[in-house]
Amino acid sequence: MTDITRAIAAATSVAASLDLPAGDAIVLHNSNRLALRLTPCDVLARVAPAGHEAARFEVDLAQRLARAGCPTGLLDPRVDPRVYTRDGFTVTLWTYYEPVTPHTSPADYAKALERLHAGMREVDVPGPRFTDRVEEAEDVVGNPHRSPELADADRAFLSGRLGSLRRAIEDRGAVEQLLHGEPHPGNVLATMNGPLFIDLETCCRGPVEFDLAHVTEAVCEHYPNVDHGLLDECRQLVLAMVAAWRWERGDQLPNGRRFGEELLRSLREGPPWPTLDTITGRLDGIARTEGFS
Repeated sequence: MTDITRAIAAATSVAASLDLPAGDAIVLHNSNRLALRLTPCDVLARVAPAGHEAARFEVDLAQRLARAGCPTGLLDPRVDPRVYTRDGFTVTLWTYYEPVTPHTSPADYAKALERLHAGMREVDVPGPRFTDRVEEAEDVVGNPHRSPELADADRAFLSGRLGSLRRAIEDRGAVEQLLHGEPHPGNVLATMNGPLFIDLETCCRGPVEFDLAHVTEAVCEHYPNVDHGLLDECRQLVLAMVAAWRWERGDQLPNGRRFGEELLRSLREGPPWPTLDTITGRLDGIARTEGFS
């Protein structure tokens, strides 16, 4: 989000109108949505441009999952659980969790994800399929106006991989259910109540291996009954999808283009397919090396 100042003003205005004192705002994350810690009321505010319909879906799903006892972040109990609108933005208000150390162990991470999947089978609300998200990535790659810096050879390669992997996964006919969609470590909070999953707007339907493709290898090792062939295909698909988004015009991820280049290189190199945290680790290592050169 580029208009951070106006977004912060909208969030603090909404909080103040609900008798939540918000004299200060700390930016926690900035991408397609802005995540803010408002103080002294200690609220987590998520802000997006108006018309962000996923916010309503997320609020409804969060309430259903909370009733099912799922390990997810909760909406702030002091206000009505709904989407607020202000000055061209949608604002949702969530419980802020003070981070704790040590970080979540792979075994606890896997157990929490298994509990989340079980709860999602119980609530079983309608949602988009994972293929809808693949099609979004395909549109970015296939439209030079949306990805003007992507070279023609890379565009053809990435388009081919997205299409072939989507078909291969569908052809397996695996059981599908509601998923988090992006349960990577950035969407898991280590709290006093154990690991909690946040950012539910990415939820979609698909095989659980699609979710597992976003987490570390160590977490996958603790998750029961994994189809490793399907996991390999989902892992490749996730690498290709994330690569597409890194080349989208206006992508705001720091060092995003370099991330996209590393993802393309990994897809071309072939198996074993790296996890997203492995790619991030490689880039961090390169950055440290360059910093000393």
